[in-house]
Amino acid sequence: MNYEEESLLLEDKSREQIREELKHMSFEDLQKLKEKLGTKVYNQRVLGKKYKKKTEFKRENKNRPREMSAKKPVPKYKQITEVKKVVSRDPRFDSLCGTFDQKAFKRSYAFINKLRENDLKTLQKELKETIDKKVVKKIKYLIQRLENQLREEKKRKEKEEKKLQEKKELLQSFKRGEKPVFKKKSDKKILDLVSRYEELKNTGKLNKHLRLQEKNKCNDKPKLKRDRTK
Repeated sequence: MNYEEESLLLEDKSREQIREELKHMSFEDLQKLKEKLGTKVYNQRVLGKKYKKKTEFKRENKNRPREMSAKKPVPKYKQITEVKKVVSRDPRFDSLCGTFDQKAFKRSYAFINKLRENDLKTLQKELKETIDKKVVKKIKYLIQRLENQLREEKKRKEKEEKKLQEKKELLQSFKRGEKPVFKKKSDKKILDLVSRYEELKNTGKLNKHLRLQEKNKCNDKPKLKRDRTK
């Protein structure tokens, strides 16, 4: 048996003896012993842990480059100064910008409708003066789009006015001590259809609207027949 083997056996025996002695010690005494010896010595003696020594690469000459371990890869690009990351924020979905208020938004951008009306007038003048077919087609498309936008805005305002009127009527009935009458969705739908019919009649577009409805019905009939045959 070699000297090294004998020393290893003695170390194992001494470690076992220490463990046997430590079994009878309380947890508090073990903690005190660990604090006294230190975590590294305690782990080496009791648990038998071995710590690898860090290999220090020395330079033979100060002018030579320092050797680096192959286990730790050298970064390709060394960041000298930290660059702040630019975070783009969308105010529509950012809680820091507050909540969206449709009434306040419409109130703030009410001037857009006036601009649209002015644009519509200028385009109508240009349409009378222009001769080029391509330009005429483009102007007609823009006029149609502006008219649709203004019409939708007008409908929205009318709906809001109706809602406000209904609320006022309900409040007045409450004040008078009467039982409030809430309109059904079906009743509201009928009233909307009546108001739309009157609007089309006043503007002279009723016949055109009825012709389009009949045309759509005729187009839907072949589809229904095909579905039934299937």
